[in-house]
Amino acid sequence: GRLSRFAGELIVPGGRGYDEARSLYNGMYDKRPTLIARCTSAEDVSVALAYARENGLVVAVRGGGHSTQGFSSCDGGVVIDTGPIKGIAVDRDARTGRFGAGLTWGELDAATQAHGLALTGGRVSHTGIAGLTLGSGSGWLERTLGYTCVSLISAEVVTADGAILRASAEEHPELFWGLRGGGGNFGVVTKFEFRLHRIGPLMLAGRIWYPRAVAGALARFYRDVMEEAPDDIGGALRFVTAPSAEFVPREHRGRPACLLLMIFFGDPGGGGKKTRALLSWGRPWAKLVGPTPYLELQRGADDQHRWGSREYSRVDYLDSLPDPAIDALVDCAPDASSPLSSVMLCPLGGAVSRLDRSTVALNTPDTPWMYYTVATWQQPSEDERQLAWARRFMRMMRPWSVGVAPANFIELDEGTARLRAYYGEEKLARLTALKDTYDPDDVFALNQNIPPSARTSGPFPDAGKPRAAEQSAHAN
Repeated sequence: GRLSRFAGELIVPGGRGYDEARSLYNGMYDKRPTLIARCTSAEDVSVALAYARENGLVVAVRGGGHSTQGFSSCDGGVVIDTGPIKGIAVDRDARTGRFGAGLTWGELDAATQAHGLALTGGRVSHTGIAGLTLGSGSGWLERTLGYTCVSLISAEVVTADGAILRASAEEHPELFWGLRGGGGNFGVVTKFEFRLHRIGPLMLAGRIWYPRAVAGALARFYRDVMEEAPDDIGGALRFVTAPSAEFVPREHRGRPACLLLMIFFGDPGGGGKKTRALLSWGRPWAKLVGPTPYLELQRGADDQHRWGSREYSRVDYLDSLPDPAIDALVDCAPDASSPLSSVMLCPLGGAVSRLDRSTVALNTPDTPWMYYTVATWQQPSEDERQLAWARRFMRMMRPWSVGVAPANFIELDEGTARLRAYYGEEKLARLTALKDTYDPDDVFALNQNIPPSARTSGPFPDAGKPRAAEQSAHAN
């Protein structure tokens, strides 16, 4: 049949490697597809898509399998897995690179750093490049270089009808606009071409640890410094539980802590003056400052984001950071009973605020701050407590929050209103027109879905819905 033309690996229930191939980053989702098509090329994707459509099967698209909402798989449908598409070609002189959609950021970063080049990429190294590029593009370099999609030159895309297109500013420019922030709604991207930038291999970085008791004063200091900081200083202020590592004094291990992460993306030798204020506040219990490999920075959060953990994450933006907002943030930050959970306060501005938002579908507000709330845990018995904490945190921050999040960070229980608010009516109309052109039957529905105009009902077809246990966990 049709699948005889498929060059990759086809995995079915009960077959060798099925459980590994269907496993997802977020352990809350346990889905059982009928077929996992591990594609080696755009042609394979086209064949697998045609098979799914001819047999009336739901389609899930998987790059790195990192979707925190479990969109990378489905029950009873076909998973189009681009994981094996890992080609890499870097042109050092032109500062460009072509990358297969199956790569993780760890793999891409290693390839570009071999040439002293980089682009804004995910903060967890096992995140896939595809989902992040199409849906949010946030990373440590965003203040310096802007979001990932700003560096996108072209993409190879397989559309719902199986056509293989190249989208760029010159070819299919409207599709190219939609791919830069519109998520997986318009096709399966199999190749990305990026503009690369001179970064690394070493940067001046600091990890400065404080007891949680000083969180309020530290956050006020961080706000005042970062709102005036030049573009080449990045990082975040994180509210975490101190690990049981060698560098942590015994009395602080497993205790609530604050981690000030400072990254200077200029010449490491010249960072002293610019970073001095950030590195000299208060009485930290550990201060790890010095030249740090970019690759090490990019892996820095991996320990807290282990494959197969259970995770629920929310994001929002702040137009300003008044003292009462800081107090609320500190009051609600996770305690030691949730040692893997964290809240991260990220300074924006810089390159992010200079983005002409009409040139991309991405519609992040131009604000000085963004915050991430990430509940991470291991045991299903903890689901209710952890979800309750994350939701309470968002409720407490609501008075100061803009009320939007990038597509990748809208959870299943938030409904379509938040997605509509994020894109705004004008961009949503453009994205819906694109959907009508490239995916009128909503084949690509397992995502932060922008339905075609012919179908305006709820965004998630039944086959992609969480099972009863998952559903109750995500009920408000």
